[in-house]
Amino acid sequence: MPDTDQRFPRINPWIVAISVMFATFLEVLDTTVVNVSLPHIAGSLSATTEEATWALTSYLVANAIVLPLTGWLAGYFGRRRLLMIAVTGFTCTSFLCGLAPSLGFLVVFRLVQGLTGGVLQPMSQAVMLEAFPVEKRGKAMAFWGLGIVVAPILGPVLGGWLTDNYSWRWVFYINVQIGIISVLMTRAFIFDPPYLRQQKRDIDGVGIGLLAVGIGALQFVLDKGQQEDWFSSNLIVTLTLVALAALVVFIVHALRVEHPVLDLSVFRDRTYSTGVLLMTVLGFVLYGSLVLLPLFLQTVLGYPSLQAGVAMAPRGVGSFLAMPVVGILIAKVDARKLLAGGLSVGAITLYALSNINLQAGYWDIFWPQFVQGLSMGLLFVPLSTLTMAMIPREKMGNATSIFSLMRNLGGSVGIATVATMISRHTQVHTNLLGSHVDPFNSSAQQAIEGARALFMSRGSDFYSATQQAYRAIWGTVLRQSSMVAFVDVFRILALVFLLAIPLVILMRRPKHTQAPPP
Repeated sequence: MPDTDQRFPRINPWIVAISVMFATFLEVLDTTVVNVSLPHIAGSLSATTEEATWALTSYLVANAIVLPLTGWLAGYFGRRRLLMIAVTGFTCTSFLCGLAPSLGFLVVFRLVQGLTGGVLQPMSQAVMLEAFPVEKRGKAMAFWGLGIVVAPILGPVLGGWLTDNYSWRWVFYINVQIGIISVLMTRAFIFDPPYLRQQKRDIDGVGIGLLAVGIGALQFVLDKGQQEDWFSSNLIVTLTLVALAALVVFIVHALRVEHPVLDLSVFRDRTYSTGVLLMTVLGFVLYGSLVLLPLFLQTVLGYPSLQAGVAMAPRGVGSFLAMPVVGILIAKVDARKLLAGGLSVGAITLYALSNINLQAGYWDIFWPQFVQGLSMGLLFVPLSTLTMAMIPREKMGNATSIFSLMRNLGGSVGIATVATMISRHTQVHTNLLGSHVDPFNSSAQQAIEGARALFMSRGSDFYSATQQAYRAIWGTVLRQSSMVAFVDVFRILALVFLLAIPLVILMRRPKHTQAPPP
């Protein structure tokens, strides 16, 4: 609950919520808004599209490194000061990214942008959980969840529109105005609670170094693994071993020292541990499907990038409508029931998306997406509220840091897994379907002869028409193989949600009538 100490100013909690969510929404938006602009960035800065992806990788790696450090940084510098530094740094580097004269400068500015922006997600959640009394935390998490869920969906749409109508540089410039407002509101309405101001923290240099190396290497592996063909690359193998070694040593170190940079004792709470695991699963499916569906729309159905982004909007609309309602319901209904319902509905909608085919129209995609957005409301709000219900106030920043880190890592694993499975399953189905196209298959021969006759009717000679027919049939095989691969992956994601439902039983129902122990 909000601190009753007279030195702690009484601020309307909704003003506090708006203050921290301005920049947080932009920070989450920036994880996806640049994606559709990469070809334009590459052309403008005389680089290849593959080289331009470093603008994404640098941001994600820096973001992942700083996320788990947020709780310690808030205790060391003070929450208000840290937020001011982060929001100011994020705003300034956004402006510098827009001015970048070369790809090298852009990558460096994106690296700093990721470092400053990474603290915003866990800090905003910690501030909002403390600003609202326990019985109203559901509403607070509904507001927080809107930014966390809707921003990644809105990113490709906004990025595509700004790039098409103005320039890729406006993808960054748009952050500046909102960032300035956020700085002013943070300065006016965010204050450190007395218990946080009184903390004295030793610098755990070994822990910081191990965590930065381990998380940074892991994020790089997840982001570049598919591009480097995973473990056929010496770089990926080396970084995987470095990540595993650094993280194992860090865990041993954190359990032995008195004041670790990341306090792992919060995992003793069964509800928190289960909630972090479920959030990792949710990040896996959410971000994996956010990559999967636009990829399907563009590569299989032939949607332009902007239209593919717009086609994702129903999910955001569903989330936008569901979260405020769930925020009210959570005070009256067992949050575990809402969470189980969200996992069930999410699995059903993913399975529904696996039943679409090459003749799918807009509404075949709209309704499963819209209902999936509703399920996200049933997931994010109860999960955030349940997970943090019994965390003491002085550990809230540390707990939200881990919570946000695992959501992001789950998302990175989801994106990497989806990309790899699509590639591998397409190869398998291409081999399977292609094996039926031979001189002894009557259906294949009829298709080839029909295509050849069509091309000859358009003026091609027999030899040219035959070659065109073979290419057309091969294109059909590839398209059908991709379609079946996407069906496989949608069903795998649905199964992941179904398998997560029993975990809800492990979580305890929070008592809304009393605050967490101090």
